[in-house]
Amino acid sequence: MRQLPIDTAAAMVMVAQPPTPKIKDRRTGEIATDPETNATLMTVDVLFAAYGEAEVLSVVVPKPGITGDLTMGTPVALTGLVARPWENEFNGQKRHGISFKAIAVTSLAADASKAKGA
Repeated sequence: MRQLPIDTAAAMVMVAQPPTPKIKDRRTGEIATDPETNATLMTVDVLFAAYGEAEVLSVVVPKPGITGDLTMGTPVALTGLVARPWENEFNGQKRHGISFKAIAVTSLAADASKAKGA
């Protein structure tokens, strides 16, 4: 499947909703895991603002890649962010969209507080 890297250098990114486990199967409540590392996958909603526009993105991240306190409004860095187009069929209707995955989400709150105190 094709992946498109996303450059976050010019973006302001902050937590919109704290991390929650990604659900693989809603009927059973099964939690999704990374097939390569078997790590639990988490979903973090972030506000991604760049070039005068802002959008909330749901980003999937392996649990070990979540660093720091990611409460609502916390500025974060996204490492290895990629977008993947997807398409499936459900009840005879075709659906499509873009999913986002990152290697890591790191809180920048400590860096911001150090800059204010300097």
